[in-house]
Amino acid sequence: MVFVPCKDGISHNELEDATQPDCAAGANVLLHTVLALAGVAS
Repeated sequence: MVFVPCKDGISHNELEDATQPDCAAGANVLLHTVLALAGVAS
């Protein structure tokens, strides 16, 4: 799981709100983890 900050700490709820930059940072964590596991990342 990759967690990103959400407004007021609310998660798994219809009130959940995360910024686009925080979501992009989380996606980059996932991307670089997958690349590292595949032996592609340096």
